[in-house]
Amino acid sequence: MNDKISKKDKEDWESFLLSKEKLQNKDVKLKKNYKQKVKSIDLHGYSLNNANQKIEDFINQSYIAGINKLIIVTGKGLHSENEKNPYVSKDLSILKYSVPEHIKNNKNLMNKIHGFGEAKIEDGGSGAFYIYLKKNHNIL
Repeated sequence: MNDKISKKDKEDWESFLLSKEKLQNKDVKLKKNYKQKVKSIDLHGYSLNNANQKIEDFINQSYIAGINKLIIVTGKGLHSENEKNPYVSKDLSILKYSVPEHIKNNKNLMNKIHGFGEAKIEDGGSGAFYIYLKKNHNIL
């Protein structure tokens, strides 16, 4: 390896330093001008079957409309009537647990979903969750 810098390289470097040309700083990540389209649904008061049907329709319509993020409010199940019934599981029949499970078991819905996330407190906290939808390439 040659440790000497050629005369031409020195001239090019000095010329660059004197010029107003700037190089892009690749250490700084450029933020895209990305705007999320968000839609939410509140499933309080729905029966399990009605909630599952409602969420299927909601996801399908949102995907068609090009929505990026869904906020699904299920509640925490604190006022569920299932606690009084000893033959019904307190964990599995509450919308908080059963709606995400229904979605994950539906291949048609999962083909439209990029991922899930925990809701921030301002969006419902532990009584809600996020669904991130894939981009619909069929939007006009």
